Amino acid sequence: MASGKQKKSGGGFLETVKTIVYALLIAGIFRTLFFQPFWIPSGSMKDTLLIGDFLFVNKMTYGYSYASCPSLYLPGLGIDIDASDICGFLDGDNTRLFGDAPERGDVVVFRHPVSGRDFIKRVIGLPGERIQVRDGVLHINDEPAEVQEDGTFVEVAEPQGPQRLRPRCGNGPVGDGGRCEKEKFVETLPNGVAHSVLNIGKQGSDNTPVYQVPEGHYFMMGDNRDNSSDSRVPAVAGGVGFVPFENIVGKASRVIFSSAGSSMLYFWTWRGDRFFERIE
Repeated sequence: MASGKQKKSGGGFLETVKTIVYALLIAGIFRTLFFQPFWIPSGSMKDTLLIGDFLFVNKMTYGYSYASCPSLYLPGLGIDIDASDICGFLDGDNTRLFGDAPERGDVVVFRHPVSGRDFIKRVIGLPGERIQVRDGVLHINDEPAEVQEDGTFVEVAEPQGPQRLRPRCGNGPVGDGGRCEKEKFVETLPNGVAHSVLNIGKQGSDNTPVYQVPEGHYFMMGDNRDNSSDSRVPAVAGGVGFVPFENIVGKASRVIFSSAGSSMLYFWTWRGDRFFERIE
């Protein structure tokens, strides 16, 4: 017969396992239905979002689809669980339950149409619209967006974030620790949403063909226009292409905190001026 001590020990272990399982279930439900954490890995949305910004994506804003299911990508551990692996049976009809459609100017997280990885960009083109960039100026249905000069965006030329990405500079090659500059503008979209955009220099993406946005899809662009892989390039060619409505995860509205270091755990590298910063 097992002793009372052995029973207590075995019962304690089972209780610990049950607690962990319950905690994981609650976290999974919370992440599926309400908010998903997101850490900005690249500079495609500067200066609206910086590498190392940490935020929560509101999934309730646009309702739910297969993309609402959580994904887990830890290449170092060989873990690659995509939303379609869990909720793939909901994929393919390009519909959502509850919520509203995205509005022009919203900053959203979405699943890449090919790789399934999470991306964050700004909604620029709505279903049925024509989008084009001419001489660096965004045109929507042949009408140019209003653009005003807004000084210079300055950052230190150094490796950034866990990927140690170096920023591209408009003032030529800059050595480590140097002053990296980009032209800064305020772009106002047709619905009145005004936001910051950056310009590094003249390049091919400053002049594009006309993109006709299909029904049920959206045209996404990064605010750091010359350093953004977005809807200007097809998804199969390394860009994003047109993003199906069902691929949208949710809306990003506020930065919780921001780390200028290689890990968000390095609290001494947190940027003191970005706590609860509203995303415009």
